[in-house]
Amino acid sequence: MMPRGAWAAREKEMNIYCWEGYNSDKVLDPFRKEFDCTVKAQGLISDPEAVNQLRAGDTKVWDIINLNNAWGRRQLYPENLIKPLDKAKFEPLWEMMIPEFKWPYKWSTSDDGNELLGMIQRYGPSGMLVNTEKVSAATLEDEGYDLMLSDAFKGKYAVLMYDDWVIMHVVIAAGFSPFRELTDDEIGKYETVMRKLINNAAFLSDDMNAIALGMINGSIEGSFPGSVYSVSAARYDGNPNLRCIIPNKGPEEMGGKAGVCWMELTSLVNNPQLSPRAEDFLEYCFRPETAKNVSFAEGTYNPVGQMGDPKVMALYNTEELDAFQYDTLSADMAKCADFDIIPSYTKLHEIFSAAVREKA
Repeated sequence: MMPRGAWAAREKEMNIYCWEGYNSDKVLDPFRKEFDCTVKAQGLISDPEAVNQLRAGDTKVWDIINLNNAWGRRQLYPENLIKPLDKAKFEPLWEMMIPEFKWPYKWSTSDDGNELLGMIQRYGPSGMLVNTEKVSAATLEDEGYDLMLSDAFKGKYAVLMYDDWVIMHVVIAAGFSPFRELTDDEIGKYETVMRKLINNAAFLSDDMNAIALGMINGSIEGSFPGSVYSVSAARYDGNPNLRCIIPNKGPEEMGGKAGVCWMELTSLVNNPQLSPRAEDFLEYCFRPETAKNVSFAEGTYNPVGQMGDPKVMALYNTEELDAFQYDTLSADMAKCADFDIIPSYTKLHEIFSAAVREKA
């Protein structure tokens, strides 16, 4: 139990480490006002990097951590980096969830199912992005990653530099599952594909909006990889020709799935002086209005698990749903494997980094 003095000292503050969206004032300002507290939020673009920061001592800094689904179950909880939630308090809120995330949802719990590790909210499919006025969605679905990796597509695409996502999709493009240890021969094939991907790209960027702009102005035709959120804001601004595409065929060991679907898990950091506002924030995120604000934070629009609640769905109009490709969302998710840890990540990242250095 935290000493009362330490608890009281943090009643007026909370710190969040998160993917873009949760750091939006649209999400945070109402919470700041209602709970009369200061909220500091820092964005991240790499789950592994964020995990390593917690390992290095940043559990003393953050109260909330927002990462893709597998990290809580696989590493954060086993390494005592996050605190389980009160199931009695949060389980009833799961009634709001879409059927795919209904209680007990695998990625929100510990391996034995006994502990609730966080809140699932935003989710989506990840594959490639394309300007459908340049390349038809059907063509990219049928030809898959091979189309973007062909010599004919050289200089026509950007690489979205979210390291682990580039690595995952390149492994899939090479014909394997990234969610198991790869053999030396498979890593060699991965290296060939990675070097070609990086060398043939028009540019590399961790700015998804810059990539979307490139597709709008015609300097590029697509992006590898890309998720719905990468172009949702651009679609909402009148560019429905930009789409996230999931190929129809993937590695047999992945059940033929060629994409990766992500679901974010928002958890309480095992901070020795955890802010009492942290649990309040997780409850706050289940409110219909907050769920919609999270879904439509500035710059990135995503579906949320709470859309299983009619009160949440009633807050969207047709244009907002179209922004994150609601018409094909279920079908695209069905072509994706769940995001998971990449066992060969260290070796694969070294190859990725070397390819990036060479291009520079």
